[in-house]
Amino acid sequence: MHSVNDYYSAIQLRSDRWSALRETSGALCRSENQRKTASLRKQAEQLFESLALIEPYWAFPGMQAFDHMRRQMEHGNFDDLAFSVSRVTRALTSGAYRRRHIPLDRDSSDNDEHDDEALLSPEARALSKPYFEVLIVDNVNEHQERWLKNTVSRMRRTEDAFIYESVVVPSLEDALIAILFNYNIQAIVVRPGLVLKSKMDNPLLARYLNGIGGQEDIDEVVPEDYGPELCRLIAKVRPELDAYLVTERSVEDIAGLDLGICRRVFYNQEDFLELHLNILRGVQARNKTPFFTALVEYSKQPTGVFHAMPISRGKSISRSHWIQDMGAFYGPNIFLAETSATSGGLDSLLEPQGPIKEAQELASRAFGSKQTFFATNGTSTCNKIVVQALVRPGDIVLVDRDCHKSHHYGMVLSGAQVCYLDSYPLNEYSMYGAVPIREIKHQLLKLKAAGKLDQVRMLLLTNCTFDGIVYNVERMMEECLAIKPDLIFLWDEAWFAFARFSPNYRQRTAMHAADTLRERFRSVAHKKAYEAQQDALKDADEETLLNTRLIPAPEARVRVYATQSTHKTLTSLRQGSMIHVHDQDFKGEVEQSFHEAYMTHTSTSPNYQIIASLDVGRRQVELEGFEFVQRQVEAAMSMRRAISTHPQLKKYFKVLTAGDMIPEEHRESGITSYYDAQQGWTDIWDCWENDEFVLDATRVTLSVGGTGWDGDTFKTKILMDKYGIQINKTSRNTVLFMTNIGTTRSSVAYLIEVLVEIANSLDDLLDDASKMERLSFDRRVKNLMEDYPPLPDFSRFHDAFRPDNGTSEGDIRSAFFMSYDENNCDYLEIDGSLKDALERGEEVVSASFIIPYPPGFPILVPGQVVSKEILAFMRALDVNEIHGYRADLGLRVLTPESLAARNQRKLSKAAE
Repeated sequence: MHSVNDYYSAIQLRSDRWSALRETSGALCRSENQRKTASLRKQAEQLFESLALIEPYWAFPGMQAFDHMRRQMEHGNFDDLAFSVSRVTRALTSGAYRRRHIPLDRDSSDNDEHDDEALLSPEARALSKPYFEVLIVDNVNEHQERWLKNTVSRMRRTEDAFIYESVVVPSLEDALIAILFNYNIQAIVVRPGLVLKSKMDNPLLARYLNGIGGQEDIDEVVPEDYGPELCRLIAKVRPELDAYLVTERSVEDIAGLDLGICRRVFYNQEDFLELHLNILRGVQARNKTPFFTALVEYSKQPTGVFHAMPISRGKSISRSHWIQDMGAFYGPNIFLAETSATSGGLDSLLEPQGPIKEAQELASRAFGSKQTFFATNGTSTCNKIVVQALVRPGDIVLVDRDCHKSHHYGMVLSGAQVCYLDSYPLNEYSMYGAVPIREIKHQLLKLKAAGKLDQVRMLLLTNCTFDGIVYNVERMMEECLAIKPDLIFLWDEAWFAFARFSPNYRQRTAMHAADTLRERFRSVAHKKAYEAQQDALKDADEETLLNTRLIPAPEARVRVYATQSTHKTLTSLRQGSMIHVHDQDFKGEVEQSFHEAYMTHTSTSPNYQIIASLDVGRRQVELEGFEFVQRQVEAAMSMRRAISTHPQLKKYFKVLTAGDMIPEEHRESGITSYYDAQQGWTDIWDCWENDEFVLDATRVTLSVGGTGWDGDTFKTKILMDKYGIQINKTSRNTVLFMTNIGTTRSSVAYLIEVLVEIANSLDDLLDDASKMERLSFDRRVKNLMEDYPPLPDFSRFHDAFRPDNGTSEGDIRSAFFMSYDENNCDYLEIDGSLKDALERGEEVVSASFIIPYPPGFPILVPGQVVSKEILAFMRALDVNEIHGYRADLGLRVLTPESLAARNQRKLSKAAE
């Protein structure tokens, strides 16, 4: 039996404990050996003790049934015990308890074993009423608890859209544990009798309380504020939930309190029907999908199509003799819902006034933004919309050099002066990390010293990076605003949409950090801290400023944008994306230009199926995002543990840890790995709250150089071609496995089986290898693991594209369009004329973007000088795909004559 410390979440711990108890109780039934029976009883007792810490927080099977099963074991009724435990385990696994009452005694007539939800048709599952649980927080005795549950149950009506059961806990601490353990909870009723402390004193519970960073807050609460404080703490942990406060205090006392997620206050009354109706209304507010529902209704309407799209209503398919297979594959509904109409209950994405507008408002609520906009052609378009809306020609934009290529093209379109920022390199694994805050502050201070701070418009960073490096978003924005109080932030969160629905991940999202900063800037404490620091830093030099955590002025503007590939990590059809906005100046300064940029890049024929999927995906994360993200993280953590501890896999593979991917100076907590074979899981809340960078554990980077295969070969020739395992990113000696909310334990188990099979085959290969074959293998491994090329930094823009030599920004747009004239361009061979030119000391300037895959970002941009380090890196690349480079001609460069002419024009203009 795995130790409690081997589990990252209580969800998987509970599931495994029930499964183990089923096996043990079944073995007790079959045991005829007295010694074996005693051993099995002891094992069962340990499992019951472990589950006793968890089961009080769940409605099914309930503590009454749980205690009954314990008594069955104590009295030696092993057959009855095995039957009951089997029924519970099966119901938990299949979800049958969500649809009907599950009797646990043998004599019940309702003992249908065919209750697996997976066997139900999608239509049957869609017609069943959704199930959830309500947490009631009140310190009551056993009789009062039964009365509470029965009274709430009697409020149910056949016309109710949902089914729910109640869970009663006595204390504020228990309530917080419950919402962390029990993903079925959708509403909390906080009654006046609650107490502060849990009666259950166990390290497991303490670990979860510490994990949300709430223990210090809890200890400071006074009794009369237990209810309001619980509402506030729940908002911190799971803001998507609804809370209802029953209080005996006066309206005046309650009015001035922060009640967090509290939807309604009931004053000293036992109106259970009104409470019941409010609970259903609150869940329905999250369950509604205005555009998806409108599209479903539209598809049922009889229409005559005298418009575009012959495929609408499926007419061009149903009448065909040759493409019936398409109709058979997709089914009728997708064609019934395919239309270019914006009336008939539908809406226009470009000018939403109806269900799309409402769907975007619901998404804004779910993701914590002030405004949210849907996009149907991916985050590449979202990035360009935001940049075009905010950046004017000549504005200086600080850009993460290894960001997605859409940002670089956005700089071309906007005419920005681009100041590229270098991430820290991970040479050993041929990848980049993220941009240290010191580097960004240095560039801002340099621009300030040059008198250009007023030209600085935006900071653009990727959070999290493809490889899972996550910024301390709050600290980054806070310190940058201390230097440039109106700086706009664009966070590319293409891979981070899921983060909103995990308590520790959420704090590092752009929208959460923006809300936190805006609230902080209004406080008296912040104003005092700012004034004190201003006095302390008077006449401070740059080094002092770089070494100090800067505090922005209270009047600093919070202007934050996040682009999100919803389809990458949440439920949405491909290219479904969102733009989230938290900009204090959006209404007054940006709204019109944003509208124009949105019109520029958004199709007038958006795909309604994508919009509907975004609407449904939002509904899902508001109701079960917490559960799915917990399971996603658990799957990733299980994968990390399995690979790290398997003796056979350790011979050829290594899971990269935070210590491998984040330099020590950026890990203030000192944590190097989230899992230790001896101690289990590390409490990662501290590092997620304080470290400059953390590692997203759901992205598992595996070093494969020990196999002798490079990352691309391992991906295509081994994983995909041989085993059918799909992955996305590779580096020279690593592959990246990304878990998501659809990742199952079975898929993780299959991956581990495949890796073990690969390791075993390598053992066999090396056992049979000749001396020369072994030498060849060792050389390949050494080449991949030791002889790696150093990653080059951004060199500089050529002087022809720089306003002056004082700062590093450059005019990428002019360089890009210069290359449209073939007379301005030439081609140089990497191992020939290009190498010779650099050795002669000539300046060679790229005419285009050069993007090798991997790593997938430009190593050269238009107007950039080719350095010897960049040339060495290009020569060492062993990838098949390099966008912008022609193997038959070489590297496309700007001619010296065109550069000289450009420089002369720049000088003449400056003289004028």
